[in-house]
Amino acid sequence: MNLSRRQTLALGGAAVTVTLLPISFAQAATDDAAAIIAEFTGGAAVGEGDIELTAPEIAENGNTVPMKMAAPGAASIMLVATGNPTPRVMVAHFGASAESRLSTRIRLAGTQDVIAVAKLADGSFIQSSKSVKVTIGGCGG
Repeated sequence: MNLSRRQTLALGGAAVTVTLLPISFAQAATDDAAAIIAEFTGGAAVGEGDIELTAPEIAENGNTVPMKMAAPGAASIMLVATGNPTPRVMVAHFGASAESRLSTRIRLAGTQDVIAVAKLADGSFIQSSKSVKVTIGGCGG
């Protein structure tokens, strides 16, 4: 098989592009998570505080990963999965008499960080994060 110089350069360029695609997708997912959190907070500073995020350290199946979140006095809680194709998982709003806690099961594409951000009644924001290792991906992975 004889390749011309032009064909060799085209194949080399394609190989480099294919090699770098996963890196750019991973960076885009992280950027999306930061943008989603900034949108939720309106650009306000997010501190550490009394927010409880319970997630398994290792999830054997990414299709059903149990999560529990609690933040006393929270008006709403948002959950972000940084490695999912769509990082915003959910936003829960609590009424004045509601206990600010919930539990659910979510789908994770693979090993990644999960971030819970709570908006407190005074308008401030707090967050907590956990790293979850997924052995079988749930979002097409």
